[in-house]
Amino acid sequence: MEQSILKSDVILLLKNKIQLIKTSENGGIYLVGPIRLPVNLYGETVVFQWYCWLEREQVTENIDEIIRKLSSANLAEYQQSSVLVYGDFKNNEDALIRMHSICHTGDIFGSKRCDCGFQLKKSMQMIKNHGTGALFYLANHEGRGIGLFSKAMAYVLQESGYDTVEANLNLGFVDDSRNYEDAISVLKTLRTKPVTLITNNPKKLDALKKSGMLLSGRTPLWGDESEYNANYLKTKVSRSGHLKEEESCPND
Repeated sequence: MEQSILKSDVILLLKNKIQLIKTSENGGIYLVGPIRLPVNLYGETVVFQWYCWLEREQVTENIDEIIRKLSSANLAEYQQSSVLVYGDFKNNEDALIRMHSICHTGDIFGSKRCDCGFQLKKSMQMIKNHGTGALFYLANHEGRGIGLFSKAMAYVLQESGYDTVEANLNLGFVDDSRNYEDAISVLKTLRTKPVTLITNNPKKLDALKKSGMLLSGRTPLWGDESEYNANYLKTKVSRSGHLKEEESCPND
């Protein structure tokens, strides 16, 4: 009896907060939100709207069935991506977005071996100052798509003189295997108007352009260079094709 009452309450609370984004005949993305999320950003409390999404090969629009299946899916073993939205993201004419790849060492521990933690906080501040935007936090992008354990092995090689690209290649990976399709599907669900992308990475721009998403332009994001990440940042430009701050990026 108690379980039945709880289920009824849960369904009532969630039915207007979960939507299905169909990406194939049977598969799709469950998107839950918006959820009010006050964030400590450089000592100031900034309120974002938070969404989380989950890709599934078999999907249903029946909320009761969704909850029942996911409760036994052991989702804690897998990372899920999410997005922080600020302002009237759907309707405002001009919006900044950031496709941010998860970095366990940089985002959580504050590692100086990369600039990821800096880029995460800085882009959130840029979006807040702009008034409208969204930060997509992409959980399956660790180590440019090779995963945390493989990233740790790559760090071992880097400590012996390999650069980021060489380390990935010598472990049997490509330099960058990240995919943005799920994030772009969520983006198109939340907004149809043009966006300006915060990035130095032309691959992210290409992914948005190929998807048909309207782009207003690009805003660079450089900074926090130190003795610990100087070679890492140089490799981004010389080996991975990242755009220097002063380089322009055409919108066509």
